[in-house]
Amino acid sequence: MIDPRVKALCDEFEVRIVPKSVYPGPGETRAVGTLQKILARHGVEHARLVMTTLAETDNNKASLDQAALGAVSGLVRACPEYVEDASKWLAAWDATPVGELQWISQDLRGVFPLSAVLAGMIYERMWRAFGPRSVQPDLYDDRRRA
Repeated sequence: MIDPRVKALCDEFEVRIVPKSVYPGPGETRAVGTLQKILARHGVEHARLVMTTLAETDNNKASLDQAALGAVSGLVRACPEYVEDASKWLAAWDATPVGELQWISQDLRGVFPLSAVLAGMIYERMWRAFGPRSVQPDLYDDRRRA
């Protein structure tokens, strides 16, 4: 039985819950247990922010799995000052290829928790958008934003 709060959250963001035996497509998730833990530990507003971050940013609606949801939840808690500027937060996520980073992180499956690996990879991009170099980037940095 799916927790009604998880179902309501997914319905709110037009995310379809699929069985564990089905590979989820864009706008689908099978990470019901992860969403239930996020709701139980951090509340519905936190869970909404996590879902907004993935389900409502460019190219990230296919990244609604356990690792991505856990990574976003952790980053929201670790970087509350970044989240305060919601439009900048979402713009940074629009520019972050979460699916590609998830694919790269698979190389470390079984060695490290994938949500932690993914969070670290995403954090590096958020740090560039919000950290001390966001105002004056290093001109010799090959990953600076155009």
